[in-house]
Formats: sequence, structure tokens, C-alpha cells
Amino acid sequence: MKVKEIIIVEGKDDTAKLKQAMDVDTIETNGSAINKDTLEQIVHAKDKRGVIVFTDPDYPGQRIRQIIDQHVPGCKHAFLSKEEAKAKGTQHRSLGIEHASLQVLRNALSQVYQLSETQKSDITQSDLMNHGLIGGMGAKDKRNKLGMKLRIGHINGKQLLKRLQMFEITKEEFENVMESINQEEHA
Repeated sequence: MKVKEIIIVEGKDDTAKLKQAMDVDTIETNGSAINKDTLEQIVHAKDKRGVIVFTDPDYPGQRIRQIIDQHVPGCKHAFLSKEEAKAKGTQHRSLGIEHASLQVLRNALSQVYQLSETQKSDITQSDLMNHGLIGGMGAKDKRNKLGMKLRIGHINGKQLLKRLQMFEITKEEFENVMESINQEEHA
């Protein structure tokens, strides 16, 4: 399967792994060293074919994602959970796209989100508190489960509402996922 959009990744290892999973073209940011030339290349790619930002689920990956979002608004985004991106069978605590299974990569790219400039979610801060996602015991674990099920990445309490709004997650979608998380916890 050929992916229409150009995928933005951090490095060569990510490109090599994605090419094993599917027929893709990539632009590499060279990790956190993303520069003006790379950003201009991403703008051009977005105009021609569209782009999907697919960075590692760690602080540098999130930083790269934010830099791209600031300079190239309206990009699509694919996410892996930290668990999906961990190196298997090694003593290293490596984390990255290059360590994910081919099926996990295909799944992540099949559930791509388009960020919009207008936020249309009707989820409120009260909804987050009522579901125990902020300010309580187990909140971090619930946020991680929510981020994984919605494929919107790892989220801290301060950024959760913004991320849900940014991805235009509806209240109904949010409530359904929270219900499934609560059922799993009580099973």
C-alpha cells in the first residue's frame, strides 16, 4: 500500500522501519536539529501531497511535533504509545518508531488525525475532573489509557483538554472511550 502523504520522521532508522511496513516517502528532521530548510521542505510537501507527522512518543518527539505545528499548521499526525515504541528483547530502554512492530506502524498510520485551526470539541475541564483524569490518584494512568485508545499521544494533565480539542474529539467519543476504560478497570 502506498501512502499518499509524505511522512515526517526523526531519522534514518525511522524511515527504514516505515519502508518495511509500507510504501512511503519520508522527510527526516534529524532529531531535534530540525532547521529552517527542513521546515520549508515540509511546507512544500504539505502543499504538494500532504504530510503526516510521526515522531517518537517522548519529549524530543513532542517538541519536534510542536515546532512543525507552529510553522506548518494543519498537518496530519500519527501517534504511537510508549509501550508500542519500546525496544523489545533488549536491555536498553530505547523508545522510538524504529522499535515498533510493522503491524503497529500500519495501525498508527491508518488512524491519522487532521489538526484543525478551529477547536470544536465540547469537552470541558469538569468532564476531565469527573472522569478522574486530572488531580487524583490514578489520573496519569487513565490519561495514558485515554491517549492510547484515542491515538492522540501521551498527555499530561495541563495539556489534556487542549489535545482533545485540537483533535476535535467529540464528547460522545470521549464518553465512550472513558466508559470502556472504566469497564476494563472494574473487570
